[in-house]
Amino acid sequence: MNIRFLISGLFFLLPVQASALSLVFPAQATPTAQRAEKSDSTLIPVGPWTNGRLETIKAEGNINKQAWKLPQSGLTTLQILTPLKQQLTDAGFEPLFECATEECGGFDFRYHIDVLPEPDMHVDLGDFRFFSAKRTEQDSGKTEYIDLLVSRSNQAGFVQMIHVAPGDSGNIALVGSSNTDGENAAPNPATSSFPVEGVTDLGAELERNGSVVLEDLTFETGSSTLSDEHFASLEALATYLKTHPDKKITLVGHTDTEGSLAGNIALSKKRAAAVARVLISDYGAPRDQIKAEGMGYLSPRASNLTKQGRKLNRRVEAILTSTQ
Repeated sequence: MNIRFLISGLFFLLPVQASALSLVFPAQATPTAQRAEKSDSTLIPVGPWTNGRLETIKAEGNINKQAWKLPQSGLTTLQILTPLKQQLTDAGFEPLFECATEECGGFDFRYHIDVLPEPDMHVDLGDFRFFSAKRTEQDSGKTEYIDLLVSRSNQAGFVQMIHVAPGDSGNIALVGSSNTDGENAAPNPATSSFPVEGVTDLGAELERNGSVVLEDLTFETGSSTLSDEHFASLEALATYLKTHPDKKITLVGHTDTEGSLAGNIALSKKRAAAVARVLISDYGAPRDQIKAEGMGYLSPRASNLTKQGRKLNRRVEAILTSTQ
């Protein structure tokens, strides 16, 4: 079988022992580098740089290192990483470690991990994110590893992936396709939903899946205003944060496709910020545990061709980002 990565119409076939996966970037991306090493080993970070050392595990197999450039300046590192991470976890990868800049260990973390050279991979020491994960095949017990490093410059975003596949899965091949019409693009997997009637389960859902959609919040097209009604999801989320002072969340807003990308990213961030204000002012959630971001229409969970699909896409989700 193959892992198939779709980047701006180019398909990268990565042979592995697990089920096929189409990993879709949140924007157009251009491959800048690939390095393949057969039957080798590498160290996968599973913790931050702390006390003069980096916590790692040794992964062995066929190693494929790839880098991409996203020629848009409007996406944050969180906006780039979130849909990639979500698709990996939905495909059965178990998260090992995630961090952002200072949480990773800043300068020391960056210079103690494997990074492809400039200009193929650019890392801003003040703005990068890292994610590592593994997936184990049940029949053979063999494990593959992936880690992602995301950063950006003033003009572009950058993504590096290191993929370690079991040794008997052969060389990792790079295959290009001229198809750019998107007809082979896989749908973006939906984020876990939080049923309003199950308010007591929100914390468990958040920790189990890393994110939840706050389903009882609704927004009209073009609006970032919440009504004055009581929201069970916000009450449950505030309770979770107050009883877990070591946890932090990011509220991420999403829109339908009406309007420009830049306008929708701004609107989605306003929606997330509006939810954050209500969460803090009306439900007493601790301000220092909450951030707000916006993805615009880059991570749909339904078709924007229908009214119902557009309504589903106008949402805010809570993502568990780190511990303090």
